[in-house]
Amino acid sequence: MPTGEMDAVTAGTVGQRVVLFDFDGVLIHGDAFYLFMRERYRRAPWRGLLALLCIPLLLLQLPFSRRLPVRTLVRIALLGLGEQRYQAAANAFAATLVQRSRQFCRDGLQTLRRHQAAGDRVIVVTGCEHALVSGILQQLGLANLEVLASQLRRGWLGMRPRWHNVGRRKVEKLAQHGLTAWQVAYGDSIYDAPMLKLAAEAVLVNGTPTLCKKIEKALGRAVTRVEWF
Repeated sequence: MPTGEMDAVTAGTVGQRVVLFDFDGVLIHGDAFYLFMRERYRRAPWRGLLALLCIPLLLLQLPFSRRLPVRTLVRIALLGLGEQRYQAAANAFAATLVQRSRQFCRDGLQTLRRHQAAGDRVIVVTGCEHALVSGILQQLGLANLEVLASQLRRGWLGMRPRWHNVGRRKVEKLAQHGLTAWQVAYGDSIYDAPMLKLAAEAVLVNGTPTLCKKIEKALGRAVTRVEWF
């Protein structure tokens, strides 16, 4: 079997292209989960006070990992939320967020819809949390989308991080989904390099020349650059 056909079988149904989209920075300007966390703190000032009390702990965590303080702040933001209450809060925020039309990347959403209209298998592969990004996409009217995203799990005091879908973890998640190659991938960050590397066409969205050079070095080949608004 020719190499191209083998890739098509690995990627999905023969004749159907598999197209991957990152979410933050590609379909939306900014970080959706950060915006959600900021709203959680805004609506409950006591969470901010608790975060201030935790500053000594955050400073102790920082030398070991930048992710540890972030995880602590996320746990404070989600304190007291079980699965159902979290789902309701994420859906409510998604409904509010989509009212901010300028928050979203018009060109990115149009490109995604064109891929859908062409019959491509479109998958959103993102570091954003699954319930939140799924709710946003539904509110945008984007149906029949597969979503591979970060996940939370229930803890004693509320929801807490379980799987952060970034970097090589995106490729691992895709492999668990039965995919090891794809035709097109859209990303905006050096963290998307592992996902872009396995694409027949890698597309860098709104990347600076410096970032483009870094990604091309990581991929060992040129990428397509687009400017989306």
